[in-house]
Amino acid sequence: MNTSLRLLLRILGISALIAGGVAVAIVAFLAAILLGPLVFWLAWNVLDFASAVGLPELGFWGIVLATLFLVAGWPGKVLITGVVFLVEPSWFHGAAEVHWPAPTFRNFIAVALLAALASRPHARAYKRTAR
Repeated sequence: MNTSLRLLLRILGISALIAGGVAVAIVAFLAAILLGPLVFWLAWNVLDFASAVGLPELGFWGIVLATLFLVAGWPGKVLITGVVFLVEPSWFHGAAEVHWPAPTFRNFIAVALLAALASRPHARAYKRTAR
């Protein structure tokens, strides 16, 4: 086999490996972006946790903002609150009668899903150290 053909095959092999890695990274990123709001929508609207605590169901942007709020760290939460206050300050003037949800299995699953979303950013706060 001649050396130029061997070099071309090596380059194509490395390129395919890099392209595959990039494709996997993009799919993982899109799954994370789409999975968070889907889990929140399932807990809040489908499992009806909103009415269980006395709050209204949320539309698309409400679900996206609430998911980002749960997943973001403290600076992200401050940024989201500031943007919401600047864009639509009337959101903070709404009144709701929030109450403790009934102890049902459906509410337990909804709380577990929301807790899983909320606990994710705190998982990276703990660094493993060699002992």
